[in-house]
Amino acid sequence: MALTVLANLKEEIGELSRIVGWVRVFGMVTSAPGYSDQIVVVNGFSDLIIEVFGPDIGRHARSAIGVSGLPLGFAMEIEGEVMISA
Repeated sequence: MALTVLANLKEEIGELSRIVGWVRVFGMVTSAPGYSDQIVVVNGFSDLIIEVFGPDIGRHARSAIGVSGLPLGFAMEIEGEVMISA
């Protein structure tokens, strides 16, 4: 999932080096009733972002929720807010 997000960002802004900060990440995880570890699933995304961009740029606020279903049968959907240079 994280690699797809990074590829989409690169396509949209040209170079990932234009990202000067990750502000927020919101993860939606398709979950069975009673499952409450959605944040553990989203941790993998956050960990990779911090590894790629370093803690100064990659650190971000994060939240995660469980949902009964997502479009196209996706297991997870991620929204991210980034700051980019001109």
